[in-house]
Amino acid sequence: MQHILTLKKNYMSNILVTGSKGQLGSELKDFESEFKQYSFYFTDFDSLDITDHGKVKSYCIENEIEIIINCAAYTAVDKAESHVELCDTVNHLAVRNFAKIAKENKIKLIHISTDYIFDGKAHKPYTETDIPNPQGVYGKTKLAGEVAMLNINPANSIIIRTSWVYSSYGNNFVKTMLRLAKEKKELGIIFDQVGTPTYAADLAKFILDVLPQIVNKEVGILNYSNEGVCSWFDFAKVIFEYTNTKCKVNPITTVQYPTAAKRPYYSILDKTKIKNKFKIEIPFWRDSLKKCLLKIYD
Repeated sequence: MQHILTLKKNYMSNILVTGSKGQLGSELKDFESEFKQYSFYFTDFDSLDITDHGKVKSYCIENEIEIIINCAAYTAVDKAESHVELCDTVNHLAVRNFAKIAKENKIKLIHISTDYIFDGKAHKPYTETDIPNPQGVYGKTKLAGEVAMLNINPANSIIIRTSWVYSSYGNNFVKTMLRLAKEKKELGIIFDQVGTPTYAADLAKFILDVLPQIVNKEVGILNYSNEGVCSWFDFAKVIFEYTNTKCKVNPITTVQYPTAAKRPYYSILDKTKIKNKFKIEIPFWRDSLKKCLLKIYD
């Protein structure tokens, strides 16, 4: 009996991380050695087709998965406008699959969503209860994924909405700015879209820290981004300031830089709920940017 009790006390939870080669998935991988109470199963599309319900279910059962962190998403916002079916399959139908599997097998599901579910016409930070109104295919499919998860309602599960994610991994605004600055002497960057940059490492650490505290009968929705507000123009200026990059940045309007998909003009998320619920302090975006840049140049 003592032996059995000891095994239970030292029991490790098995976590399936999808989209493990993306920004958030890669950051979660970096925390693997710090969170020894978990056994991680990192997958990408090559190792696990998340659109195949049967394969995902079998994988979860065979590996005794207890927690799914779904970082997988179709995030090419402009390409989504002409790849509607693929975008919907990844952002909506795959999430529905996860929710069904989570409910059937009592698995905790953490799903990452986006500020793009809103139209960006607000004048105050969006709360979790504000009514979504996505303007493009990407936002519409991400919202469809949320709705499917809410309707299926797996216990002990949450949706985390975030914004302007960047990392030392993958493709993102920070790395694009650093690359373009090597190619051009000046850049035109949009100044009339405002939001909050989110360092994927901060989001990854938050998720792993609070996993044991996620206990709920109804699927919860939470907003997470770093603290503060800026425009893309401001963001670029600070990136170049911190890296001592000699590239002139000119402010331009959204109209001057037409894209296939509409972007929200206002993407600020209210984080009151998440801070009160978990008693956390969220890093200021400039401080987190410094950490990311140090990692990029390490």
